[in-house]
Amino acid sequence: MASAVDPAQDQAWNGPEGVHWARTQDRWNAVNDGFNAPLLDAVGIAPDHRVLDVGCGAGRTTRLAALRAPHGHALGVDLSAPMLAEARALAARDGVGNISFVRGDAQTHPFDPGAHDAAISRYGAMFFADPVAAFGNIGRALRPGGRLALVCPSDPALNDWVTAMTSLRGILPVGDFGLPDRPGMFSLSDPGRVRAVLTAAGFTAVSVEETRAYGTWGRGAADAADFLLATGPGRHLMDRSDAPTRTRARTALTDRLRPHETPGGAVRLLSTAWLVTAARP
Repeated sequence: MASAVDPAQDQAWNGPEGVHWARTQDRWNAVNDGFNAPLLDAVGIAPDHRVLDVGCGAGRTTRLAALRAPHGHALGVDLSAPMLAEARALAARDGVGNISFVRGDAQTHPFDPGAHDAAISRYGAMFFADPVAAFGNIGRALRPGGRLALVCPSDPALNDWVTAMTSLRGILPVGDFGLPDRPGMFSLSDPGRVRAVLTAAGFTAVSVEETRAYGTWGRGAADAADFLLATGPGRHLMDRSDAPTRTRARTALTDRLRPHETPGGAVRLLSTAWLVTAARP
């Protein structure tokens, strides 16, 4: 049975955004690696567990899950062919053999029922067109008693990269960074909605706890500014602006990030997220 995919998300993650993430996966791991241990600890991976990684990207958390389950297996699923190519290459480089990857939309992919003991997602579960259907499908992939753990952004105002970008509103046409009831980075930022979605999808024992981690965004303020402006939201804003405006925005963002430089020159920004756990009955 073929897996249907969301056309808009398929186009985005196999276009410039997917290519960007694949090429810069080391940088994104430097941003988000602080959430790895809380995520993996929360789901309780045993040595023989079969783990499903939803929105696995270039496979960082999939590889870590596989290492925690040396007698089990980790399966990463993602829409992005460019990122999955990186994931397979990195798993081969690191000699992680109990791992595989599949291209598909976790909302509709025909997972083997009850084939997994645990499901995880680090910033990969916010883009579903129908989150109740998606988490229902993920739940059916879990055995009875299987556990789900995911990390998703909380309030945009509690994330330093967002406040840095919104500081450019006098220069660039910066709008809202997503709404809590529409697919996008902050679609699960309302904890009440998270609980309602997972409960409707058939999960029990839903817990939503705040977790925070600092990530490294660049080797200096100018480097971090260039990186932020090359991400999807930043690139969209810069593409709509003329050259002088782009220069002003880059200079202003560099100045805004300079106080976040460490003595060694790295730019460290705080990310605030929800650590969500739930169980399949």
